Amino acid sequence: MIRPIDIVVPVYNARELLQRCLAALDRHTPVEQARILIVDDASPDPAIAPLLASWARTSPLRPRILVNAENLGFVGSVNRGFAETESDVLLLNADTEVTPGWLAHLREALHSDERVATVTPFSNNAEICSWPLFCQVNPVPADAEIVAAALASAGPPSYPELPTAVGFCMLIRRETLDQIGDFDQATFGRGYGEENDFCLRAAGHGWRNILADHCYVVHAGGG
Repeated sequence: MIRPIDIVVPVYNARELLQRCLAALDRHTPVEQARILIVDDASPDPAIAPLLASWARTSPLRPRILVNAENLGFVGSVNRGFAETESDVLLLNADTEVTPGWLAHLREALHSDERVATVTPFSNNAEICSWPLFCQVNPVPADAEIVAAALASAGPPSYPELPTAVGFCMLIRRETLDQIGDFDQATFGRGYGEENDFCLRAAGHGWRNILADHCYVVHAGGG
């Protein structure tokens, strides 16, 4: 039996981007393959709490919603989410939109080698995982599903090695997380660079970071 992936989505304001993210999760995430955990980092926008509550009531994914009593910052929210998980963990930013087959593609990549620690997909806006232009912010495609289908059908994936994952959409093997611990909140505080540190620590223990070169997830870069 395939164990579900625990998907952690940190949230802070950005209502319109969040709505698109949640709608895409509903459309493209198989219920039996995922457990969704939303961590609301004390969003001051009064529209966020009712939006999340409504989605939790109606989504077939049956998500859990955690609300921080005070603002912990991105890294603190991520680590709170990690502490609630028990399986492989997927960190997903709230300014993303997933595409058909996304979770299966990431899972395939993770299990392509038992020493894979992290998997990142291609995106329009993902630094070293940006496509078609490397390390650039590419426009959001008019139809991301067509782009995703083209990448998925381009040929067998090769899973290129990466020096680090990119945290907008980052699948992490449970055994790696258990071995090296979560993100370094003391050093990285409000966020930026924490996934690089995590991946370098993982590499120091013999783990690998790879690209799922047959998977595509939209990243707006504003949430």
